[in-house]
Amino acid sequence: MAKTFREWNVEQSWLLPPSVMDFVPPDHVAHFVRDTVREQLDLTEIVAPYEQEERGFPPYHPVMMTALLLYGYCQGVYSSRRIARACEERVDFMAVTGLNRPDFRTVSDFRKRHLGALQGLFVQVLKLCQRSGLVKLGHVALDGTKIKANASKHKAMSYERMHQSERRLQREVRAWFDRAKSTDEAEDRQHGSQLRGDELPQWVADKQRRIQKIHEAKAALEAEACAAGKAAPEPKAQRNFTDPDSAIMGKRGKEYVQAYNAQAAVDAKAQVIVAQSLGNCAADTLQLEPIIRQIKLNTGRQAQEFSADAGYCSEGNLAVLARHRIRPYIATGRQKHSQASATSKRSPRGPRTAAMHRKLVRAGRRSRYRLRKTLPEPVFGQIKQARGFRQFLLRGLQKVQGEWSLICTVHNLLKLAQRSKPR
Repeated sequence: MAKTFREWNVEQSWLLPPSVMDFVPPDHVAHFVRDTVREQLDLTEIVAPYEQEERGFPPYHPVMMTALLLYGYCQGVYSSRRIARACEERVDFMAVTGLNRPDFRTVSDFRKRHLGALQGLFVQVLKLCQRSGLVKLGHVALDGTKIKANASKHKAMSYERMHQSERRLQREVRAWFDRAKSTDEAEDRQHGSQLRGDELPQWVADKQRRIQKIHEAKAALEAEACAAGKAAPEPKAQRNFTDPDSAIMGKRGKEYVQAYNAQAAVDAKAQVIVAQSLGNCAADTLQLEPIIRQIKLNTGRQAQEFSADAGYCSEGNLAVLARHRIRPYIATGRQKHSQASATSKRSPRGPRTAAMHRKLVRAGRRSRYRLRKTLPEPVFGQIKQARGFRQFLLRGLQKVQGEWSLICTVHNLLKLAQRSKPR
C-alpha cells in the first residue's frame, strides 16, 4: 500500500487572501517591532516632512519604513540591498511591511534622510524599558569597543608621508608633461588631425586626483594642529582618504584597525543601554563625564553605583562621580588574572585614585567592580557576534553616530520584546 503524503501543489490558488498576521507566529518579534513602532513611538519628526511635500506618486509610509529599518537591524540585516531582498523573500519582513517591497535605493535614501530623527528613538525606547521595569539604575557599567569604519587602514597616510608622496607624484606628472612637450609633433602624426596627441592619459589624471586628495588631507591636518596651538602637525599624524573622521585604533591582541570608539553605559537589571556615544578618539578617559550627564538626561534619574575599567580612571573622573553622588568602582590599573580586584602595578597617583585603589583591594572578590564584566562586554558580544554588526555602513562622524544610536536602540528594543513575551 502506497504511503499517503500531505498535498503539495505549488500551482494552487488561494480562495481567500492571506493575512500578514499569519505569516509568523503570534509571539514573533516581527509583530512586536511593527506594533511598537506604530503604537508607542512618536514619529512626528519623521512623518512631518512628507505632509509639506507637493503631491506626487505616494511614497511608502514613513512609519512602515521606520519599522522595517528597526526590524532589519534586529535581525542583523543592515545593508539596504539585503533589507530590500528580505522584503521579497522573507515572510517575517513581509509581516512588518504588509507585503510592501521598497527597493534598496528607497531604503538607503530613507535612512540617510531621517538619520537624525531615527537617532532620537533611542531615548523613546529607553523610556519604554523604564516603564517596563527593565531599568533600575542601581548599578551602571561603562565600557567602549572599537568598531571598524567603512574605510581601509591602508587608505590612511601620515603627514610626513603626505609630503613625500606629494613631491614624488608631482615629479612624475611633471616628467610626463616634459616628455609630452618634446614629442608633440610625432604624436600628432601618429594620432591624426582630430587629436592633439598630448591628452592626459588615465594614469596621469589619477595621480593628479591623488595629489589633490593629499593636498586636502594635509590642509585638514594643518588646520587641526593650528586649532590645538601647534606650529605644524606631528609627522606621524594620520588622515584617512576614504573616511577622514575615522582613526587608526588599537584593539586587543595588538591589532590596529581604522575605526571609531563606541561607548555604552549598561544597567545591571537587564543589560539595557541607558547612555551611548561614539567618537574618533581612541582614549576612553574623556568619555565618562558626557555619559554621566546623558544618563540623567535620558532617564530623569542618576545611577547609584558606577563601574568602569582602568581606561576611565583619572582624578577628574572620580571627582565628577563624587559631584553626582555616585558610588564609583573604577579600576586603577590593568588587572592580573591572579588578582581578585583591579589593582595597579604602580602606586596610584592622586588622592582619589589612591582611595579607589584601597577600596578595590579591601573588598577583594566581593567588590561591586566584578559586575562590570557582566554588563557592557556581553552587550558588545550580542551586538557584534549574535547580530553580526562589526563594521559601520556609513561614513563621517555624524552619520556613524546616528548608526551607533540605531544599533543601541535595537538592542534595547529586543530586551523589551523579550520582557513582553508570555512566560
